Amino acid sequence: MKNEHTAPVSPARRYRTERDPRAWVAPAVATGLGALLAPAAVLLGAMSVMATDSCGPDHCSQALTTALDVIFGTLFFGGILAAGAWLTSWLLPRTRRWSVPRIWLAGLSLLPWLVVLALVFNLPEG
Repeated sequence: MKNEHTAPVSPARRYRTERDPRAWVAPAVATGLGALLAPAAVLLGAMSVMATDSCGPDHCSQALTTALDVIFGTLFFGGILAAGAWLTSWLLPRTRRWSVPRIWLAGLSLLPWLVVLALVFNLPEG
């Protein structure tokens, strides 16, 4: 029996509940870029300790030790957050309603690796 008291669904609401055919693009791009950036960030972040070779660990500038602390904190905590954002971008429902959060999460999953690489390539003098 058809319920005659239901209101018709608006086109905007119908559009938001449609299946998104390109839902896989942003997570796939983030996966590909993350597969390149994450190992490079971890490797270069681990090698950044060699910046203290010329000054010794006790006589280095405060700017250098702060930068190294930020690098290692970003590798640890940022890596956990990046993995969570990456996984969430894959697991969100494949409807158009979730397309913008999916793109943001996929982009944010790359942020820690980019921050570490930027810090490594701009380390202050020891």
